[in-house]
Amino acid sequence: MTPGLAFFYGGLVSKRNVVNTMLSVFMICGLAILLWILVGYSLSFSGNLGGVVGNLKAVWLHGVDLTALTPTKIPNGLYLIFQMMFAIITPALFVGAVVGRIRFKFLFTFIICWSILIYYPMVHMVWDNGILAKLGVIDFAGGTVVHINAGITALVLSAFLGPRHTYAKGETQHYNILWVLLGTAILWIGWYGFNAGSALGMNDIAIQAFLTTTVATATSMMTWMVMDMITKGKPTLVGVCTGTLCGLVGITPACGYVTTAGAFWIGLVATLTSYAFISLLKPRLGIDDALDAFGCHGVSGMVGSILTGLFATKAVNSSISLNGLFYGGGFKLFGLQLLATAFTIIFTTVLCVVIIVLLKRVIKMRVDAKEEELGLDQGEHGEVADYTVSMSNDLTDIQRHSSEFQGQLAQLLDRHQRFR
Repeated sequence: MTPGLAFFYGGLVSKRNVVNTMLSVFMICGLAILLWILVGYSLSFSGNLGGVVGNLKAVWLHGVDLTALTPTKIPNGLYLIFQMMFAIITPALFVGAVVGRIRFKFLFTFIICWSILIYYPMVHMVWDNGILAKLGVIDFAGGTVVHINAGITALVLSAFLGPRHTYAKGETQHYNILWVLLGTAILWIGWYGFNAGSALGMNDIAIQAFLTTTVATATSMMTWMVMDMITKGKPTLVGVCTGTLCGLVGITPACGYVTTAGAFWIGLVATLTSYAFISLLKPRLGIDDALDAFGCHGVSGMVGSILTGLFATKAVNSSISLNGLFYGGGFKLFGLQLLATAFTIIFTTVLCVVIIVLLKRVIKMRVDAKEEELGLDQGEHGEVADYTVSMSNDLTDIQRHSSEFQGQLAQLLDRHQRFR
């Protein structure tokens, strides 16, 4: 999924920032794996400190029996690897908000601090023995832990960075729309591992999660396309891909708890809400979330998390203790989902602000105007996305020095002269 996200974001940015964007996403595969083995698994699933975070007794997996079975009858090692995948993809999501203006060193260091202080505690609180889990909050595959968490981080980072210098001039031309489709397809395929895999077995819940993920995503894709046709007069490939992503995000917290009808309504409402935010509210806020990481992941994640409290049903998953509001469960689960959503927003916002304020004291956050204009590909990495050199129609320089060219290029010049 993470290389797919690199293509998705890389296709959306300007030509000057393709390498920086794709590298910023892809390098997290290495960084997050090492962090997870070092302290991530321990802080997430070892012990319990105040219901907020684990302890450090399993640093470098010390003392962890990888062959022992979890309560769901899968080996500890397998569960550890599965959770590692979430730790990789989640910080990669908010990279899309800050492309084109954040220093790579700052982003690299921020991801380390963010993972330790925000992501691992969120995993513990929701998916282990933490306070939200004990309250009865449900999150099948990462509405709070992954999407709201990453979306709010994207919004806070964007606010601190300020807008790109080209932001007021309008939308930047996308580097490669076909890459956007490629990235979307890879993400959609990978999302089945993300969602259906969260059943932790080949069972009825996994099948249901697979089906609801598909239905919600198809609904969102069509909803965004129709909205583009109504508001812009024509459908767009970028819009269809964006809608697809909103559906995948929206259904994530609910996929193992809801019926196909519930999946349809979650996909519809999540996409309409994200579309309204990106089209109407975002321009008024003046916050430059470059690739709408908050607009898609944050907004659709919030909608999915809250609507889980309406559509969850024991008929689909008997392991939940409460039905949603629409299935006779009253307001309790709905209230818990509202609480979890609000808590995630506040928790992530406060700690992000603290990390950014302190980190800015030692590492400059934003590139200077000259480097931003040049592009971060060259400014931060000394690389460019394209190495081909286009020929002008008149081939002036080659003609001026034609005696220096032999072989196939000389024949090309002869043909060029004959057919001018």
